[in-house]
Amino acid sequence: MSEEIIKSSPATALDTAAPDMERCCAACACDCRSNLESTNWLDDVPDNDLDIVEVHFKNTRRGFYRNSIHVPLKKGDWVAVEANPGHDIGQVALTGRLVKLQMRRVNLRPDAEILRIFRKAKPVDMERFNQAKAREEDTMIRSRKIAADLGLKMKIGDVEYQGDGNKAIFYYIADERVDFRQLIKVLADVFKIRVEMKQIGARQEAGRIGGIGPCGRPMCCATWMCNFVSVATSAARFQDISLNPQNLAGQCAKLKCCINFEVDSYVEASKQMPPRDVKLETKDAIYYQFKTDILKREATYSTEKNSPANLVTLSAGRVFEVMALNRNGVKPEKLTLDDDEAKRELAFGDILNQDSIDKKKKKSKSKSKSQETKPDASRESKRSGKPRRDAGDQTASQEALADNAQHRQRRRHRPAQPGGAERRGPRRQASNDGSGKKIPKGGDDKQ
Repeated sequence: MSEEIIKSSPATALDTAAPDMERCCAACACDCRSNLESTNWLDDVPDNDLDIVEVHFKNTRRGFYRNSIHVPLKKGDWVAVEANPGHDIGQVALTGRLVKLQMRRVNLRPDAEILRIFRKAKPVDMERFNQAKAREEDTMIRSRKIAADLGLKMKIGDVEYQGDGNKAIFYYIADERVDFRQLIKVLADVFKIRVEMKQIGARQEAGRIGGIGPCGRPMCCATWMCNFVSVATSAARFQDISLNPQNLAGQCAKLKCCINFEVDSYVEASKQMPPRDVKLETKDAIYYQFKTDILKREATYSTEKNSPANLVTLSAGRVFEVMALNRNGVKPEKLTLDDDEAKRELAFGDILNQDSIDKKKKKSKSKSKSQETKPDASRESKRSGKPRRDAGDQTASQEALADNAQHRQRRRHRPAQPGGAERRGPRRQASNDGSGKKIPKGGDDKQ
């Protein structure tokens, strides 16, 4: 029973996955394995009509064809196009005004001959197309044996049949020039077809076959790369990559294409680093550059020119400071800064500290607490019929009462001063004679 379940489970999984894949491809109307896909961002724009259409074939082969009969086409339609001889079957990849930009991108000459689109592919055309595709693997294996019997130093990497099955393209790789005239005659006689030979490079072969790269992801040349740029070992030197051929080589035995991806960033960053041949002089020793970390902007110096000894890692800014001191004839005691100076360099002023998030949170919490306490105090004042007083007002009033009491006690216990009345001076009394003048006490005797 368990064996039946194990045998049936893969089939059921494939059966459930197949409709999903068909639904996905029907929705996007494209070949999900193609690495030549481009988004038609002018699809919804009105007056986006052009009589030239881009058509994709197997792997990375594509062509531009004229829709002379004005058949309504959209992305994903299978069409029968003109070939030499016969016709071929391909899939529409791009329509509209973006086709002109695509033709300019692939460097298609303006005077180049553009073949026609015959019709949309019929069921009969698709049946012959599928039969021809089924013969490709067997043809490739047999053609390799034939080339080996003829003693040709070449490798046939792929075979592509035309849509009508009357012609096949043989893609081969060879390090030297190969005379394959005899091979063409034998292949045409064995397979009863017209033969076309196309030489490709190791990178193109890897892109056509596909695989997993050293990084664990599908190879770039098989997923999204269309044009191959030459890769040099100088790009690895800029990035301080070990020049080990095993590490630099990809699945095609050539230099990895990804070495070129970040070289521009490293070149720009290296312009902000000190030169490699500059020596740093101190009172104790002379330091030579041992290695650099370009992205961190750090350089490591050694007292020995060709071996690591007394290694010191400095920032690029500190290196330029020491270089300026040496130019002026000054030799510092040591390359590194003291702890206090280093902290002072690293210190920075946070101009937004007053509006930091933590303080805002604290303010909001204190406001919410005060708002929660205020309603309770107002309720109590309403119930008692007395005006509400805050805690701060109550403490201030209590302090004022205590000060007044102390002041009164001091005045009570203060001793009386003798002759206080004379010291204060004579009092002036108002005259009763009606003159309104104030006469001092005892003034009648003076008069």
